[in-house]
Amino acid sequence: MKLWFADKKLQQKRGRMKQSVLVLGNSDSGLYDFRKEVLTALMQEGYEVHVSVPDTGYLEKIKKLGCICHETVMERRGMNPLKDGKLLLFYRKLLKTIHPAAVLTYTIKPNIYGGVACRFAKVPYLVNITGLGTTLEHDGPLQKLIVLLYRTGMSGAGCVFFQNEQNLAFMRQKGCLKKRTKTRVISGSGVNLEEHPPMPYPKEDTVRFVSVMRIMKDKGIEELLEAARRIHEKHPETVFELLGAYEEETRARYEPMIEDLQSKGIVRYYGYRDDMPEFYRHCQAVIHPSYHEGMSNVLQEAAATARPVIASDINGCREIFENGVSGLTFLPQNADSLMEAVEKFLLLTPEERAEMGRQARDYVEAHFDRRQVVTEYLETLGSLIGATSRHRYDRWQLCAHALRR
Repeated sequence: MKLWFADKKLQQKRGRMKQSVLVLGNSDSGLYDFRKEVLTALMQEGYEVHVSVPDTGYLEKIKKLGCICHETVMERRGMNPLKDGKLLLFYRKLLKTIHPAAVLTYTIKPNIYGGVACRFAKVPYLVNITGLGTTLEHDGPLQKLIVLLYRTGMSGAGCVFFQNEQNLAFMRQKGCLKKRTKTRVISGSGVNLEEHPPMPYPKEDTVRFVSVMRIMKDKGIEELLEAARRIHEKHPETVFELLGAYEEETRARYEPMIEDLQSKGIVRYYGYRDDMPEFYRHCQAVIHPSYHEGMSNVLQEAAATARPVIASDINGCREIFENGVSGLTFLPQNADSLMEAVEKFLLLTPEERAEMGRQARDYVEAHFDRRQVVTEYLETLGSLIGATSRHRYDRWQLCAHALRR
C-alpha cells in the first residue's frame, strides 16, 4: 500500500508539471517558415516545446518564439553510417534528458533515426512524410535501403502524416506501414493567409515569371532554363526570375547555364532569399516545374498572394489550384509542354491573368489555411498523449490492485 500511495503522489506531482513535446527536423529555416504556427500553438496549449535542428541562421528566431533549442549536427543528404549512427545516439540522449510526452518528426533522417530512438525509449511519436525525396523516387539499392530504414523508424509511430495520397500509397506498397499504423493526409504545411495577403496585380509591360527551387535536376531546372530561352526568343518582353540555392554536387553543371542566360537578359538569378513576397508582388505568375512534391509550399504561398501558378501536373502540385481557372498545368520533365503552358498564359489579357490570381487566392483560402493544419496536429497529438497517459494509469491501477491482494 505504501508503494501505491508513493506512486500516486508522484503521478499527482507529475500531473502539475508542464509536459514537453520534442520536434525533430533537418532544417531550421523550413521549421520556422512553415511550422512556426505549430510550435506556437503547442506552447499555447501548455506544452514546453523543445526543437532539435541544425543551425543555419534561424535557430535564434525559433528561440524567440519561446522554444528550447538543441543544435543538431546532421548531414541532410547522403548516407554515412558513422555520422547517422551519431545522430541516432544524439536523439537517444536527448530523449533521456527531456523525457518528452511525445515527439514530432519531420523529413527523412529525423523520421527514421528519431523514430528508432523513440521506439527504444518507449516515447510516443508522430511522423511527417513531407515528400518522398529524390532517392525514393528512383529504383535502386539506395531506395531499398531507405525503405528498410523507414519500416524500422515508422513501425511504432502513433500516426504518420502524409501530404498527398500518392506518397501514402507508395509507402503502403513498399511495406513501410504496418496494418495497425494510423495515417492521416493533411494539406501539406498549409499557408499563413495573414502573412501572405493578396497583392494588387502588376500592370507593367515586362512579364515576370518567378521560380523558387533548389537548383537541382529533380526540381525541373533543366526544363525551366530551356523553356525560358525559347520563350524569350519569341517574347522578348518576358523575364524569368530564379530564386534558390545551388546543390553543391551539381553546381558545376548548372551555374554556367544560368550565368549564360543571365548575361543575355533572359534569366535573373537571386540565389537563396527569404523575402519571397516582394518577388511575388512584381511577378505575373509563378512557374514550378518540379518532378515530385509532398505539397508545394511555393505554390500555396504564390496562390495566397493572388498570383496564377504554372506547375507540373503531379501530386503535390495539382491539388493546390484548378487547371484553367487559377493556374495551368504542364507535363513534368517536358520543356515543350512547359513552353506551351507559358505561351497559353501569355495569350491571356491582363484582366484575365488578374482574375486567375483572384481565383488562386480563393482556392487556397478554402483548402490550405494553415490554421486547419495546426488543428489537425493538435487533435492527433492530444489523442496520442491522452491514450498513452490512460494506458500508464491502467497499469498503475493493476499494480495497486495486486498490492491490495
